[in-house]
Formats: sequence, C-alpha cells, structure tokens
Amino acid sequence: MANESPIPVVVNGAAGKMGREVVKAVSQAEDMTLLGAVDHNPHYMGEDAGEVAGCGAVEVPILNDLQGTLVLATQEEKLGVMVDFTHPDSVYENIRTAIAYGIRPVVGTTGLSAKQLEDLTDFADKASTGALVIPNFSIGIVLLQQAAIRASQYFDHVEIIELHHNQKADAPSGTSIKTAQMLSELGKTYNPPTVEENETLAGARGSLANDNIRIHSVRLPGLLAHQEVIFGAAGQTYTLRHDIIDRSSYMPGVLLAIRQVTQLKALVYGLEKIL
Repeated sequence: MANESPIPVVVNGAAGKMGREVVKAVSQAEDMTLLGAVDHNPHYMGEDAGEVAGCGAVEVPILNDLQGTLVLATQEEKLGVMVDFTHPDSVYENIRTAIAYGIRPVVGTTGLSAKQLEDLTDFADKASTGALVIPNFSIGIVLLQQAAIRASQYFDHVEIIELHHNQKADAPSGTSIKTAQMLSELGKTYNPPTVEENETLAGARGSLANDNIRIHSVRLPGLLAHQEVIFGAAGQTYTLRHDIIDRSSYMPGVLLAIRQVTQLKALVYGLEKIL
C-alpha cells in the first residue's frame, strides 16, 4: 500500500452530520486524501472542511460546485471516489454526474426509487465504472439482516419498525426496505391473513413492502438510527434490534466501501456484497 498513491476522495454533503464524519475519517486514513468538499449550505461556503468537521484544518475549502470539484478529481494520477451523503432529491443526479466523469460514487443517501437504481446500474455498467449504493454502512445491521434471514426459515409472520431522527427526509428508511427485500428473496410470502383488516386511520398498519411485509416508520428528535425486525408465532415473539449510538460507527464501513469501489466495474447495492 505504501507504494500506491492515496485514493482521492470528494465528500458531497461535507457540512452535514454524516459528511463531517466522512471528512474526519478520510483525513485520518493513510491510504486516502481529501481532495474536495461540496455542500450547498451557504453558511459554510469557503470554510475549511476539517475545521467544520472538528478535526482541524485540512486546507480543503467547502465549495458548492460538484461538477467543478469532480473535474479536479479526474486530473489526479489515480481516479477518485465521491462519497455522497446529501438529499433524496439530488442523489440520483449526483451519482450520474460522478459516473459521467469517471469518478466512482459511494452513496449513503437513501430515497432512490427502484427505477432510478435500475437506470444507474445500467449507466455504471455501460461506463464500466464502479459504484456502491449502501443504505446502511453499519456492520451490525448486516449481522441483523443475516439473523433475520435465518429466523425467517422458522417464522411466517414478521414486521419491521424503523426509528430515525426527525430530520430524515425519506420514509421508510433504505435499510428497512433492503431488509424486506432480503427476506422476500427467500421465496415465501409472509403474514398469511387471519382476519379481514380494516384501517380506521389510513397507514395505521404501516407500508406494505415485498411479499406482504409491513414497515412502520417513527421520526422523533432524540433518535438517531434504529431498526427492529419482529417475528411472531403461536406463543412467542423473536425481536432483532440494532441501534446506532454515534455516527462514527458507520465510518469503518464507509472506508471499506471507498477502498472496494476502486476495484469494481459496475454498481453494487448493499454493504453485505463487499464484506
């Protein structure tokens, strides 16, 4: 590794809560260099990204020009990586822009539709450019999902509850949708009906995801990121829960993704695919 040039990294959403953690982690990683920091919050324009992140000056100013920053990354000896923690409204175009410049996106922003994900998969494949779209960078969530898959062999009834801070823009969370998708890939239909349900308040039973799995979303200040998968059978329930206490817990997964995406030639969805 010492003989290789460091991976140039552009952090998009650098002034956000997750973006600041990424700036800090990349700045401290020996095999990476923070090449650019992008954010549209005017309060931070021109500020040193490291000072904003709380890790000391890194001599990289926060700019609001993603394309211009990506052009800089294309001029490096080693093609760069864009880490995106922005907003569901902009993430699709951000990923397309990065791929168009040959910059490999590592995306933690959720809210992409199935059609958008399909389009981006085709675009990355045609460009032979690696991309990672990861709803949750926590290794603990991967372990929870694997445990849920094992439990589903013995339980036919399951529901998912996801709880997040009230500044999260999309619902349900990408992690809960991904969990439901993983359970549905096992080829069974869950929650066979026992009564004819009637919602007196629309949405009381949550969102209906793959193969009749219900997802319930909670948004409250004081929460960070939490998920429960609850299985039920006659006389028993089995609950799997994962709690994020601090955003720094995501960083080992983010750094792993930055390193792995440089080896890819296509889009990969989900952290479990690169562990």
